[in-house]
Amino acid sequence: MNRIETTRLNNGIQMPLEGFGVFQVPDGDVCRKAVLEAIETGYRLIDTAAAYMNEEAVGKAIKESGVNRNELFITTKLWTQDASYEGAKKAFRTSLENLGLDYLDLYLIHQPVGDYYGAYRAMEELCREGRVRAIGVCNFYPERLTDLAMHADIMPAVNQIELHPFFQQENALKNMKEYGIQPEAWGPFAEGRHDIFTHPVLTEIGKKYSKSAAQAALRWNVQRGVVIIPKSTHRERMEQNLDIWDFSLSEEDMAEIAKLDLGHSEIVDHSDPAFIRMLSERKIHD
Repeated sequence: MNRIETTRLNNGIQMPLEGFGVFQVPDGDVCRKAVLEAIETGYRLIDTAAAYMNEEAVGKAIKESGVNRNELFITTKLWTQDASYEGAKKAFRTSLENLGLDYLDLYLIHQPVGDYYGAYRAMEELCREGRVRAIGVCNFYPERLTDLAMHADIMPAVNQIELHPFFQQENALKNMKEYGIQPEAWGPFAEGRHDIFTHPVLTEIGKKYSKSAAQAALRWNVQRGVVIIPKSTHRERMEQNLDIWDFSLSEEDMAEIAKLDLGHSEIVDHSDPAFIRMLSERKIHD
C-alpha cells in the first residue's frame, strides 16, 4: 500500500492528507479496537472531539499501538459549552488528560457558536506555549472564517467542513486558499446518502482504475487538496479507504464528479436557528 501523502500547513508542519475519524464510534472497546486497527493499517492522523465522548478510548489505542508519538497526528475539538477563554483552557486540559497525551497536533473549535473568539485567544496561547502544534476551526463558512482570519493573531491552520461529491463547496475552498487555510473534509462519504458506495458515476470512474466508488470519491477530494478522515469499524474497509495513493483521476473524471454537486447540504443546515440552539444547549459535562 502506497505511503499517505502530506500537506504543509501555514505554520510549516506536515499533516497527513488522509486520516481516521471516530465520529459516532461508541466509547470503550469498539472505539479502542477501531483506532488500534486503523493505526496498524497505516493511518497516522486520528481525528476525535470532546463531543464524540470517546477521547479516552482513542488515548488507550494510541498507547496500546506502540507507535512513537511523533509519528502520529492527533486532533480533537473544543465543544460549544466550553467556547470561552477560560472554558477553552480547562477543556484543553481535560482532553489532554482523556487522551493521555502531553500535547496535541491540532486543536479545533468545533462550531462557530458561543464566545469562540475568547476560545481562540486561549488556543493561540496554547499554540505559543507549544502545547498544541496547530489550531483551527470546524464548520466556519466563508463569512465567519474571513472575520476570524482578519482578527486573529495566529491564522487558523485548518477548517474542517462538510465536503463530498454532493456538496463540494468550491467557494469555501477558494476562501480558504485566499488565507492559506487547509480544508479538511468531514463526511467525505456524505454519510451514505445518494447511494454513494454504488453511485453509477463514481462506480464507472472507479472501474477505470480497478477501484471502488468510495475510493474514487476519496481520491477526488485529495486531488482538490482536501484532507479526508473517513470512518469505518471494519478493517477491510479501513484498508480500502487507505488504498487511494497509487492512482490519479483524470481531468475528465474530476469534471464528471463536479456535475454531482447539489450546492447545499442534506446533512445539516448551519443557517437554521433551531440547529444553532441545539448546538448551544447540548452539554457534554456538568
